[in-house]
Amino acid sequence: MSTTTHTLSALNRDNFKAVARALTIVENDLAGAGELLKNLQFAKNTPIIGITGPPGAGKSTLVNALISNLIKHGNKIAVLAIDPTSPFNFGSLLGDRIRMSAHFNDPGVLIRSLATRGSLGGLSAKTIEMTDVLRAAGFDYVFVETVGVGQSEVEIAGLADITLLVLVPESGDEIQNIKSGLMEIADAFVVNKADRADADLLANNLKKLTEQKNGQLPVFKAIASQGEGIDEIISFITTAKHQQNSRREMLLAEKAYRMIQQKRMADVNKRELQQQIAKEANQPGFNLYNFVNRYLG
Repeated sequence: MSTTTHTLSALNRDNFKAVARALTIVENDLAGAGELLKNLQFAKNTPIIGITGPPGAGKSTLVNALISNLIKHGNKIAVLAIDPTSPFNFGSLLGDRIRMSAHFNDPGVLIRSLATRGSLGGLSAKTIEMTDVLRAAGFDYVFVETVGVGQSEVEIAGLADITLLVLVPESGDEIQNIKSGLMEIADAFVVNKADRADADLLANNLKKLTEQKNGQLPVFKAIASQGEGIDEIISFITTAKHQQNSRREMLLAEKAYRMIQQKRMADVNKRELQQQIAKEANQPGFNLYNFVNRYLG
């Protein structure tokens, strides 16, 4: 039996070691990764739930609360926590695994951190492949928590079946300045830390803003650290997952685009690119466009 066949046969939500092995093969593009992906089987329609929003909004705390609710009903949950990659040493901060430590040893929860690999929107093509591995393993829900970096985070729309945009009352003064792209990717808004001042004002402004742009979207108020407002969000997710097919073609096209983009850029190593720039940038007559053309040619 080949390694790929063995990995596929063992891929099951009850076998975390096998799932982790498959994720590692795919993430690092190890031998057999392509064959593994081409032979994935999807026996159930697992929803991919994107959790996005600015830093400090309490995304990890919200995911923790959602997990606590869902596992009470026997669900198996997987989480991909996307951590920022340093542009200087290309390492990942991997902070989300610390913030989700309450579920580290839970037999119903698998948590995996993934570096952004330089993708501005907090997502790389590897994220798509890894979520498909988790779907094939048969998890009931897969959460993808992205880096809060602004408008470029609209990339999550090409991955998630359901996207929750998490904000805090302090965002109220900035709500009119939030880029339209980020607003439009949300399927629902969560005003977290709703015990703070101006939570009602922010929620009302969001309702008015979404009504003007694309019809009324759900706006939930929550205090994730205390588990308040979580039942309503779970109810929305459970209902919305049955309506995924309405955007299936768009999701598949976006996924295909990311994968093709990744393959065509496979021979461009960002670390080597930076080292080469460091060698040439201060030389007389250096021209960035000539430098780039060497890669394009």
